[in-house]
Amino acid sequence: MVCISEVEANGKIKNALLFSPDIHLPPEQILAYYQARFQSEFIFRDPKQFTGLSDCQARHLPRLDFHFNASLIALNLAKHELSSCHSSAKSFVFSMASYKRLEFNKHLLFTFIDKLDLDRDLILNHPNLPSVLSYGTLAP
Repeated sequence: MVCISEVEANGKIKNALLFSPDIHLPPEQILAYYQARFQSEFIFRDPKQFTGLSDCQARHLPRLDFHFNASLIALNLAKHELSSCHSSAKSFVFSMASYKRLEFNKHLLFTFIDKLDLDRDLILNHPNLPSVLSYGTLAP
């Protein structure tokens, strides 16, 4: 068992208990296993929620393999696109929910421009465009 204690800014102590069936495992190793576990769960959460990882109805292994790869590739492509545009000094934070919202906002804006016959250059060069496109996103 491992107990991790953290003192918050208001002075309150926050504890986390980590358990292992192996009583001889060193605490550092238990912590490393928990970190790896949560990292792998995080990797599969976004594809399940946003790229259809769990929506395949195929039964043949090659088709399932293709579907799983396509779902994970979609996540990686989204992550790559946002990371290549990241120019801030802050560390890169990826949110698939924010990426989805950003792409929806772009699509909606271009639909308005086309349907209302607006001047595309005037809108796309406006200084407030980034704040309009990022409306409703979670991560900056």
